[in-house]
Amino acid sequence: MRLWDYIRDKAVYVLSFSIVCLIIGYLFAVFDVNMALSIIILMLLVCLGSFFIVYGYQRKRMFYCKLQNNIAKLDKAYLVLETLTRPEFYEGRLTFDALYDIDKSMAEHVGELERQNEDFKEYIEMWIHEVKIPLAALTLRAHNHPEEFERRTIEQIRRLDDYVEQILFYARSENAEQDYRIAGTSLAKVVKAVALKNKDELLENKIDFQVQDLDRMVQTDGKWLEFILNQMINNSIKYRKEQGETIIRIYAKECEEGTQLMIWDNGIGIPKEDLRRVFEKSFTGYNGRIKSKSTGMGLYIARELCGKLGHEIAVESVQGEFTKLVITFYRDRFFDVLEKEQPTNITNL
Repeated sequence: MRLWDYIRDKAVYVLSFSIVCLIIGYLFAVFDVNMALSIIILMLLVCLGSFFIVYGYQRKRMFYCKLQNNIAKLDKAYLVLETLTRPEFYEGRLTFDALYDIDKSMAEHVGELERQNEDFKEYIEMWIHEVKIPLAALTLRAHNHPEEFERRTIEQIRRLDDYVEQILFYARSENAEQDYRIAGTSLAKVVKAVALKNKDELLENKIDFQVQDLDRMVQTDGKWLEFILNQMINNSIKYRKEQGETIIRIYAKECEEGTQLMIWDNGIGIPKEDLRRVFEKSFTGYNGRIKSKSTGMGLYIARELCGKLGHEIAVESVQGEFTKLVITFYRDRFFDVLEKEQPTNITNL
């Protein structure tokens, strides 16, 4: 709140006061009042008018500046009144009371929306758990009696199971901290679980699945990491080349920050203009348009979960040559001891 803006807002008052002073000065001159006395009276009037303008400005400036600054600092601006005291001047009290009513209405509305959102999430999670039972039964039957199911039918069952799991993790991603458990986790064990889950598709598509240097422990949640890697492997399978040998290579290495896990494939790659957007919600890009199965949610959820777990995910790719996803697990000072106490060996998958 600037003084000049305040004076402009009071332009009618200032103009009226100036006219009154001119009329008084004119009357003093007409009635031949002593010049010195006239000047003193006019100066007193000007000082009095200026005092009221400055005093009014200072009273209001403190309240409105604090209001603006607190709004800028708050994530939820509608809670700004919690940081203010009710002002003494009349206009400020009117503003404060109006904001209080608006704030109360907004808080009630937001609370209702949050309750509805929470109820919907609970319903979705319940529905997912219920629908996974018949899906698991179908998967088991297809595995035990492959002669009763066509290959395409088995593939669709697997896709349904992956999409249901994706919905579950997406629904939980906003409150992931309530579900995950950070502990020493074997990269070899997690990668092996992901490979076993996707072994049918890997074998059907004759994909050379290579793992190396995974005899490492990192601090993460094994279940969440397994889901993240599963999304990446699914993408590697989905965006493989139609001609030639298909390779998916997973390996790890130590870096200055901690441990990096690389998922590399020689698939169709990602166009340069799409690289910066692959982690955006629902972004499918060029590859998504040529592959009707793409939803644009897999890598988005993977990035969100990595952020919750304290990991960093990045992508490198050259169209037509390769794609490499990198997950960085930052080193913890307590983890070196855990790594020495629990060595893990990996077997070829």
